[in-house]
Amino acid sequence: MNEISKDSKLSPESSIQIEDNEVAELQQSILEAQYFDASSMAPLSAASIGALARLRAYKPPPFDTVWNLLPLSRRAAVLVLLFADRRGDLRVVITMRSTTLRNFSGQAAFPGGKADALSETPFEIARREASEEIGLPRYDHKIPAPFRIEHLFQLPFSLARTALAVRPCVAFLHADNATSGREASVEEDLMPRFDAREVVVVFFAPFHNFLRMEDEVRKEDESLLPGKKSDWYSGAWHEWHDTKWRMHNFYVSITNQKVSRPKVREGGQAAIAEELEEQEEQGLTRFKVWGMTARMLVDAARIAYEQEPEFEHNAHVGDEELIAKL
Repeated sequence: MNEISKDSKLSPESSIQIEDNEVAELQQSILEAQYFDASSMAPLSAASIGALARLRAYKPPPFDTVWNLLPLSRRAAVLVLLFADRRGDLRVVITMRSTTLRNFSGQAAFPGGKADALSETPFEIARREASEEIGLPRYDHKIPAPFRIEHLFQLPFSLARTALAVRPCVAFLHADNATSGREASVEEDLMPRFDAREVVVVFFAPFHNFLRMEDEVRKEDESLLPGKKSDWYSGAWHEWHDTKWRMHNFYVSITNQKVSRPKVREGGQAAIAEELEEQEEQGLTRFKVWGMTARMLVDAARIAYEQEPEFEHNAHVGDEELIAKL
């Protein structure tokens, strides 16, 4: 039981009593609001400033040699969208795909997809797909103030198991609310709608944590973390196209954030959304991020923070040599 301090309208002897569970609910609501409110986005931390500078400066191998050789049916791109949380640390936007999709259904992934035309650049593909999947405006002039998107760089291609060559396009979501003087919400202003065929859930993950074996969490936030810190990561080596390939599995906590879901659900999207909600009611506290998406996150974090992961990993970035052989 907690007491709220006396108010001038109350008698000197009176105080307001609230239950401990009500305090916990209030604290959780405040935490969720802070993660989604641009006005609560702190100035970038020193580590985040350095990470963004390295991403801008990174020079990947020329991609024309691979891209120009690919038929339209094998060209794809994804948007790796970063933003600063309330402490100025970088977080990344991830989605859960609908079961109605032929490829990677029901899996965590970045917004993205296949090229529609040979003339499309990777960033154009990624932005178009992000518009369709999470409602992120396709064109910069349509992004509401105070937000703006900066295209940082492109990672080398990764090879999907469907033989697609996927170009990860890394971008940063600025929230320059100080200049506009207006409060804005990522959820309300930038993700107002969901594609009824593709997206089931949108959630966020701590970017630097993709270099760590355990959850990175501040002491004051440990109570919001489900299970043990070691629940964050597992991995194993596999053979793929006659090469050793490290399979990373990350388990992102959803108890310390507010996940976004579509307001209208149809078909396979409704099925997996309802299944996820049932699992959460039964105790699901983490979403699994694995496979190619996890590999891209590890590679991007290695470049951004100029650090090697605590776990075993493939030394090379991307799969361009392998793609060129296929």
